[in-house]
Amino acid sequence: MINISALLGAVTMYIRYLIVEKQKESSDCVGSLFNLITLCIGLLGCIGMGIVATFQELAVPSVHDGGALMAFGAGVVYITLQSIISYKSYPQWSSCCICYIRISISVVSCIAVIPMIAFASRISITKIDWIPGEKGYVYHFVSAICEWTVAFGFVFYFLTFIRDFQRVTLRISTEMHEDF
Repeated sequence: MINISALLGAVTMYIRYLIVEKQKESSDCVGSLFNLITLCIGLLGCIGMGIVATFQELAVPSVHDGGALMAFGAGVVYITLQSIISYKSYPQWSSCCICYIRISISVVSCIAVIPMIAFASRISITKIDWIPGEKGYVYHFVSAICEWTVAFGFVFYFLTFIRDFQRVTLRISTEMHEDF
């Protein structure tokens, strides 16, 4: 399921990239390089999600945790850069309300990712079932709350793209040349 989510996230990011590139044709609100860097960072986050899905937490904890760090770190940077793109494209391509919502989600996610990493790094053992009062339980609990806050932040952030995507039609075209 995580791999499917990573793939859908990558497709969404690529479509958003194409939309911003198309908007740039009529108003130079954001540079192509900035848009491309934002896409690449987002795709790194999707690769991190794929690593998390492929390497189980209990079997290969260091690889799993590295993938999670990559997914959450790149994801937070991606939504922050997308918020900047939205702000720069205001008022022609995004509303004030959407800018505020996106910036708010970015700020909450940025704030939550810091204690998530800090508390997760304090956990000395890797396990699934935790019992209140155990050593490391509080660190695990706080880290998990922050992790879910960031994860839901990503979901809600992507939901803010709905209106942008409704105003776009994508076409895939294939042309065959006679000399083929």
